[in-house]
Amino acid sequence: MKKKGRVLVAMSGGIDSTVTALLLEEQGYEIVGITMKTWDYANSGGSTKETGCCSLDSINDARGLAVNLAFPHFVIDIREDFGNYVIDNFKSEYLAGRTPNPCVLCNTHIKWEALLKRADAMDCEFIATGHYAKIKQKDGRYYITRPKDRFKDQSYVLWGLTQELLARTLFPLADLTKTEVRQIAYDRGYTELSKKGESYEICFVPDNDYRGFLKRNIPGLEERVAGGTFIDTEGKVLGTHQGYPFFTIGQRKGLGIALGVPAYVVDIQPDTNTVVIGYEKDLIRNGMRVYDLNFQKYASIEDGMEVKTMIRYHDKGTMSLLRKFGDNVDVEFLANVKGVAPGQSAVFYEGDDVIGGGLISMERPDFGTPHPVEPNGRSAS
Repeated sequence: MKKKGRVLVAMSGGIDSTVTALLLEEQGYEIVGITMKTWDYANSGGSTKETGCCSLDSINDARGLAVNLAFPHFVIDIREDFGNYVIDNFKSEYLAGRTPNPCVLCNTHIKWEALLKRADAMDCEFIATGHYAKIKQKDGRYYITRPKDRFKDQSYVLWGLTQELLARTLFPLADLTKTEVRQIAYDRGYTELSKKGESYEICFVPDNDYRGFLKRNIPGLEERVAGGTFIDTEGKVLGTHQGYPFFTIGQRKGLGIALGVPAYVVDIQPDTNTVVIGYEKDLIRNGMRVYDLNFQKYASIEDGMEVKTMIRYHDKGTMSLLRKFGDNVDVEFLANVKGVAPGQSAVFYEGDDVIGGGLISMERPDFGTPHPVEPNGRSAS
């Protein structure tokens, strides 16, 4: 074993995981590569061929690197675990009127757990991925902080990682930009890989048609939810729709209804198959409730703690006060926030550091009168 230890590297065949393995090998680690087969898109009925980390081409690319660098490489099939947890949750969340973030759940409950289990079996001290994030340690606790490349920053999707997982994780790309990563691949002779594009789709919905995915994978869904009702914020019926699971909070395009002015989905009521339509100002919230919490930088929070809260990936964040509410947290925004979507992740930051995060609830705490709003519907604060 090399002096720096043995590390299990998650390899998708893409440029980030490839450079991760290259850097660790150069730094003196003993590498074991592993590729996780999470989804077989060819059997899902979609219109797009299998792509991304699940494709045969990607698996072969990962294996090719392992051959070049002479380290062992394994492919593990976690489709059953992935389907039972991530995909079942994806379907049930839409049926509940929420908007899920499957990548967060997959990272927390499937990929890292699978990696740690195999790392133990293969006597690996560490696991490593090609995520753009950094891990720090303070007062005996591990936590995620933002990386050098702010555009590629993936700290938002890693809030669910526990202390046990963080303590054994390496992020070799933390202090690199994507441009620098491409240059490293090019300099090491991986010319074609250095030009490889990126995939932003959900791995099991590579055609980005989540509605089609739900229709294909929930038997009888279209019949069950057909004939739903559009209403306005005063309860007036505006028309009908094909089913509430096919809408998300903040959606403007593809509503199938014309009101003559810009209109948005502002609420979803699954019990009555109702979608509430409103204006931009109706999307504004001054607070939310967050559940299923995981804390990183601190073991717990102080009531009234001031943080910056992100409610979606690449959100600029909003200064907020955290209020304890049993096992949950109520977030009071210090400026109005638009498009709070139940089911999405809320992540709390102290500067660049991740304090923790959780899932946005459909329950809405009452923080009294909202902050002043200008006539254009934007927060005046």
